[in-house]
Amino acid sequence: MKKIFLIILVSTATLFAQSAGNSGVSFLKNGFGARNIAMSDLGVVGVTDLTALNYNPALLSKYKAPQVMLTHNQSIQDMTTQLVGASFSLWGIPFAVGVNNTSINDIEVRTQPGEPQSLFNAHYMFGSLSTGFEIFQNLSLGITTKFIYENLFSDEAEGWAFDFGLSYSDIVDGLDLGASIKNIGSLSELRNEATILPTDLRVGLSYGFTANSINSEVILIGGVQKYSETDDTHIHTGGEVFYDNIIAVRFGYMTGYESKGFTTGLGLYWEGLNFDYAFTPYSRGLGSAHTISLMYSFN
Repeated sequence: MKKIFLIILVSTATLFAQSAGNSGVSFLKNGFGARNIAMSDLGVVGVTDLTALNYNPALLSKYKAPQVMLTHNQSIQDMTTQLVGASFSLWGIPFAVGVNNTSINDIEVRTQPGEPQSLFNAHYMFGSLSTGFEIFQNLSLGITTKFIYENLFSDEAEGWAFDFGLSYSDIVDGLDLGASIKNIGSLSELRNEATILPTDLRVGLSYGFTANSINSEVILIGGVQKYSETDDTHIHTGGEVFYDNIIAVRFGYMTGYESKGFTTGLGLYWEGLNFDYAFTPYSRGLGSAHTISLMYSFN
């Protein structure tokens, strides 16, 4: 039984691995919303909607109206993720809730060459509550509380984590700074050992301006990301050209990952309804990931 379980752990870790390190529950590294993923999945700046809950909760302080969002991500090795989010105001304070449900189906159990002895599914989820508030002019703080659950074969673990964010807008006209640290917490033991959370530090800048010659709003982002359990540092760059408040074209690039780098996507907007798509190609024959988001903003 120990040999079987070891093979299971190695197989599942391989599916999720994107950079060296000792942390687990790597679904926490997944993006939240196709727009952010298409722009290199930095998210700590340049976010103007409820998806800030997954990257930098301080950005929620710019709350304008309630929103609801559904996202589906189909990734490599039959890994699927469903995301649900909503933002609202209570007692004049902005809040956002999010749910991530990630699964990998039909993982094979083997102890010898040949046909698999059985199949099983791996299941991961978190539920979160976030808020952000302005403490000084243009300076905001935010916090997210997350309940995390993982189920692998016949074993389960759960625990709590916290994210903290900082946003400083209009350093000069159009230039914003954002920073966050995510996944500070712990899980209960999964069989004999507790999974280490992928603590994540991000710092970034965004610059937005109007390009009157092409009737568009343009935003450029760049930043640095570091997981505490890895030796590498990731640089994220991206941008968006939003034409006539109708259609957006997006691009991004990430460094330091073994099998991914470029991202791209599109967005369509009509009377409070947003449709966003992101495409992430992988190298080494792993295929590609597709993310679709649908968001509605109440006026």
